[in-house]
Amino acid sequence: MSKALIFGMAAVGGMAMFAIMSRFHICNCVAETELGGGGGKSDAKLPSGVTCNEKMCGPREGEVLKGERELTVSDEQWRKKLTPEQFNVTRRKGTERAFTGKYWNCHKEGTYRCICCGTPLFGSDTKFDSGTGWPSFWKPTDDKAVGEVTDLSHGTWRVEVVCNKCKAHLGHVFDDGPRPTGLRYCINSASLTLDESKPGAMAKDGVSGPAK
Repeated sequence: MSKALIFGMAAVGGMAMFAIMSRFHICNCVAETELGGGGGKSDAKLPSGVTCNEKMCGPREGEVLKGERELTVSDEQWRKKLTPEQFNVTRRKGTERAFTGKYWNCHKEGTYRCICCGTPLFGSDTKFDSGTGWPSFWKPTDDKAVGEVTDLSHGTWRVEVVCNKCKAHLGHVFDDGPRPTGLRYCINSASLTLDESKPGAMAKDGVSGPAK
């Protein structure tokens, strides 16, 4: 093997290694947060000339990723913010007992927000009495705010609904609701907080409530 070929192969190898190290720059900001959260990074001092960013170090606890809508928050932080029931429902997909929640029989006007992150989810103008014992709505305030996940638990097929920003479990959606959507969003009170200062947005089609 000629010297030229050997030197050529070494040069290519060196360039490849430089590219890998540039893409996956190693930094020492992997210390855990004070709360011992899962995956969050602290403000540990970086080597000279190295700047920590989301691609290299991951998001800090509680930050929203750039270009994404999901929050990254540890269980420890959620436990400090939520009551035990709220934590069990939103972070562990629990279900409150029917006719026991704060909002199942609430008739106040306002916007129902996610108890975890405050995202507007449902307006009081789309709330109706389903007789089930849980708050029921026929439309989200913003379709992008509420996500759907297939739920095969308990030997049945259902559609779980979650807050798209923090992935909190809200409840389930069924196709036995009133017009105009025909949907029933069956939501746990424990996953909601009512903001009475900002009335719920009217449906885009101009309908202010379910058909009787």
